This record gives sequence, C-alpha cells and structure tokens, in this order.
Amino acid sequence: MGLNIENLSGGYAGNSVLKNISLAVADGEIVALIGLNGAGKSTTINHVIGELHPKQGTITLNDVQLSAEPTVFKSQIAYIPEQPILYDELTLGEHLHLMLAAHEMDNSTAWNRALALLKTFRLEDKLHWLPIHFSKGMRQKVMLVSAFMLDAPLLIVDEPFLGLDTLAQKAVTNLLRQQAKAGRSVLMTTHLLTSAAQFVDKFIVLHEGHVYFEGSPKALAKKYGLAMTQLDDFFDLIQGAGIDEIK
Repeated sequence: MGLNIENLSGGYAGNSVLKNISLAVADGEIVALIGLNGAGKSTTINHVIGELHPKQGTITLNDVQLSAEPTVFKSQIAYIPEQPILYDELTLGEHLHLMLAAHEMDNSTAWNRALALLKTFRLEDKLHWLPIHFSKGMRQKVMLVSAFMLDAPLLIVDEPFLGLDTLAQKAVTNLLRQQAKAGRSVLMTTHLLTSAAQFVDKFIVLHEGHVYFEGSPKALAKKYGLAMTQLDDFFDLIQGAGIDEIK
C-alpha cells in the first residue's frame, strides 16, 4: 500500500504551486523528491502532513484518505522538518516522553528504542539538557531520534543530512535502510544526490510544480548524461534550463 498522491494541485493562499501531480511511495521504498528551490518539494510535504489543504486531488496512506480521516492518517506519520522545532522549557528527555505520549506509545519498549537511538547519535548523557545548550547539529539529532523511535509506517524527512557530522550522516543512512527493510515507507528531500543514490530506490524530479522524472538513481544519471559519481551536478545542469530541456 504505502503513500499515494493522485492528481494533487495546491499551494499557499493565492499561489498555485503543485499542478496535478501524482506519485507513490510503496511499503519498503525510499523515495527522494528532488528539484531546484521553489520546485514544489516542501509544498508537497506540507500537503501530505496536512498543513496545507489541496485544491484538488487525493492523498492516501495505507488506504486511509487524509481528507476523510485526518487523525488516523496523521497518526501513521513521523516527520522530521528541515529546521528543528524544540520547546525551550523542556529537556531532551521530556521532549521524547511528550512525543511518545502524543502517539500513545510512552511505554518501556518505545523508551528503550529511544535510548538506543540516543546512544547512536551520542546523546545518551544529554537527557536533562535544555535546547538552549544544543548545537544546530544536536537539535537535528533530537528530531531524528524523536521520529525514528516511533517506527511509523511513513517517515518524512526534509533534508536529513543538514547540519550533521559524518558519523551522524552514516547513522541516518543506516536507519533509513532499516526503515525500508522493515516494510515502512520513506519520503525525503535532499540536495546531496550522489550520497542519496547509494540508498534511495527512486528519485522524483519536481520542476515548477510538475513531475518531470521518476525512476532509479541509475535511470536519472543515464537520462541526463551523468556518471553516478556526478549526480550532484544535476542541479547545475537544470539551473536556468527551459521546460523542454529537462523533460
């Protein structure tokens, strides 16, 4: 089943961004939305998490339609935004307990999973710290722990490697692979295509609110005449390109 977006059009007040797009993220699949700034990646994510209401189209996750059953739909999602969102007055431990309680999962099994993730990201001794003491990278790690500990059917990650050191980037890659291996779906955005090509199943190129390509990393490289090690050059290739040139 997984995530299915069909004929979605929408955007912000007075600004139509997405134009009749359709895409899917199957169970056990890792899909990366890619494109230049303003292509519609974040707008797509904001529609999926229910922050924006579509002008037309449907969004379904495991046979649950967002418009019909929003609470049930959203309960299946773990979301990691590009910019970490933390409460200044809550410690790291309180943040995690609050997240688990919100998903009715504040039990020993889930907490042990959270502790294991804290150790992975070298935060196990920071449970009593307040966000004011966290660096940008540490804040991002808190968001990663908060999401991965939920074992949600759909994980949405906006730029997962932003602000992370090399060890944390490797940990995230391994965790994403584990999510997919367990049969869960992953939808992400990234500008690091060469790195992402090592573990994503599919790239979806958005350009001016349209889907212009959908396929494997190898297929993307072949279509645009790039070596697999040159995929990061993709954005330079399409920068300023006309519609006909990127189809």
